[in-house]
Amino acid sequence: MTDKKPAKPYLDFPLFPHATNRWAKKIRGRTHYFGPWSDPQAALAKYLDQRDDLQAGRIPRLTPDDTRGLTMRDLANRFLTLKQSLLESGELSRITFANYKAICELLIGHLGRQRLVDDLRSSDFEQLRSSFAKSVGLVTLGNRIRQSRTVFKFAFESDLIDRPVKFGPSFKMPSKRLLRADRQSKPARMFEVDELRKILDEAKPPLKAMILLGINCGFGQSDCSSLPLTALDLDGGWLTFPRPKTAVMRRCPLWPETVAALRECVAKRRQPKDESDSKRLFLTMRGVAYVRCRENGTNIDGIAQEFAKILKKLELQGDRRAFYALRHTFETVAGATRDQIATNAIMGHAAASNDMSAVYRERIDDDRLKAVADHVRAWLWPNPAKKKSETKENGV
Repeated sequence: MTDKKPAKPYLDFPLFPHATNRWAKKIRGRTHYFGPWSDPQAALAKYLDQRDDLQAGRIPRLTPDDTRGLTMRDLANRFLTLKQSLLESGELSRITFANYKAICELLIGHLGRQRLVDDLRSSDFEQLRSSFAKSVGLVTLGNRIRQSRTVFKFAFESDLIDRPVKFGPSFKMPSKRLLRADRQSKPARMFEVDELRKILDEAKPPLKAMILLGINCGFGQSDCSSLPLTALDLDGGWLTFPRPKTAVMRRCPLWPETVAALRECVAKRRQPKDESDSKRLFLTMRGVAYVRCRENGTNIDGIAQEFAKILKKLELQGDRRAFYALRHTFETVAGATRDQIATNAIMGHAAASNDMSAVYRERIDDDRLKAVADHVRAWLWPNPAKKKSETKENGV
């Protein structure tokens, strides 16, 4: 690449010289590229041909110049253009978009930007899978293979290629047996009673409230980060909020300890830096969401970072032991109530497609939900008399 960017051919030329030695234009918040600096007229022609589609959030049609075939770079651009439109319409989360962007970068990095999709063979995917497997575990390996297949499936379904891509016999996700064996070979992804008490004693607001939501309601980091003020009924001791990942409505009975921690967070809540975060309860010192994406697509998880500091200080860190282990802990302990339906309702689990009972079930009695939450609380604090005295001292 050259350091010196060329001047525009004329004042009203709609494209700008990008640092990648290409003419570019930012449309709907995303930079698109139309050709090398050396041929501004061809770049302009391509821009004019694709402009209407890009401004409408559509994937541009193939032009006569593309008759040589679909390259990996073109496929990635077209795939991400579609996902960008879903992101803008609220149908796709920023984290999911970032994951799609990451897999496109991995595919291009391994297969090559100019590699023709029609030229890919099973040996390419065998090498790709081997490359994936060298740096990640079985679960992430499976996710990368599934996401890669999604990208190439999009190419065929969008008429960008004439026939489906043949992946060969090896480009498959790890078997369920291997996944089970891998999981069983690792330590349990949960915290024991004494560990949780130490964590709660060490945590300061607002992280303490988030930890309590994790063990009281099975909340993960995204659940906490997305929690709106309107979901709380602190006087009644309830939280009603659809789980962001599944959109399944969840109704959670709140412990007195959780209510007290949440009240403190409401009283000391930061002012949002951006209007889009105005409904969130939990905001960082800078007034932004704890879980968010940078402009370059990478994820920021401030909750996981702060929780990791506590684990390190208490020497409780280990394989699979992070904030999300609180959700595993809640599910494990709540299972002893033998009311899986109520447990699932608090967790926000989506019912299986063949679970007709979930289709016909219109509600679950609050008493059942409270019984599950009370059981987990009694497991964490088996001395209710002592806890009652402590909560009175805290004004709850």
